[in-house]
Amino acid sequence: MKKIAVLTSGGDAPGMNAAIRAVVRSGIYRKVKVYGIDQGYKGLLENRFREMTLGSVGDIIHRGGTILRTARSMEFMEEKGVLQAVSNLKEQGIEGLIVIGGDGSIHGARSLEEKGFPTISIPATIDNDVGCTDHTIGFSTALNTVCDAINKVRDTATSHGRVFLIEVMGRECGYLALMAGLAGGAESVLIPEVKTDLDSVVRKIRSGMERGKLHSIILVAEGFGDIFEISKYLKVKGHETRNIVLGHIQRGGTPSAEDRNLASLMGGKAVELLLKGEHGLMTGFMHNQVEGYPYDEVLKKQNFIDHDVYELMKILSI
Repeated sequence: MKKIAVLTSGGDAPGMNAAIRAVVRSGIYRKVKVYGIDQGYKGLLENRFREMTLGSVGDIIHRGGTILRTARSMEFMEEKGVLQAVSNLKEQGIEGLIVIGGDGSIHGARSLEEKGFPTISIPATIDNDVGCTDHTIGFSTALNTVCDAINKVRDTATSHGRVFLIEVMGRECGYLALMAGLAGGAESVLIPEVKTDLDSVVRKIRSGMERGKLHSIILVAEGFGDIFEISKYLKVKGHETRNIVLGHIQRGGTPSAEDRNLASLMGGKAVELLLKGEHGLMTGFMHNQVEGYPYDEVLKKQNFIDHDVYELMKILSI
């Protein structure tokens, strides 16, 4: 291959820039021209290509977000859009594409593969809901962001003796909420993978109050339910509550060292695989190694929650 391209798609995640940097510099080192595609699959359909240089990815490893920007494209989700994307890539002389993003982005890369165009995906999402990798790019930073919020909330919760509910991102996956609850010492964690009776949460709050506890912090994964409805229920049961929706704060910020290193390893591996003629794969970090895993294996419906960890969290929060 003499020309490859890279794009970022879906929700942004801290560490995407480090992955772009690794792809560009690994490609140039191997005498390959690397093109960036602005605004993901939308930009691909609009022919928004630009050649990347060593300097164009300088001083970005520590920056959150993505210099290539990102967007969602309904047009690309149709077969006509996929065929147009393949045509645009070929017209530019691009021989392989590296896609950085989450579950939906990987589905898009597989669609291009099915039309005969070589792709490699790099998993980047704070939700950590992608198969065949222990962690996705962005998860570590988001976890630290949530834990920092818990630490700050605990100070005011203790001062006022209140119950605080904190909503955590993750779509239908509660992994981020669970691990933040474990690391942050939350009293309860509500995740979509585990059915939880709110009366059991009430009993836990009361048990803590009876032994002199001044506050309770409850993490609510966004896929579990409406945080404001949960808050209303706790108020009916006699508890003063405050609600915090962290929202897109969890996606921003300087990427952690772990995310920068993971992104660099995956970016370098993606270029290596593509230039070896191996494609239709996602770079996954498992058993302390980055390897390529087939899309069909990656995209199988999986349960990402370790229920032993969930039980441990409950034990430690008694």
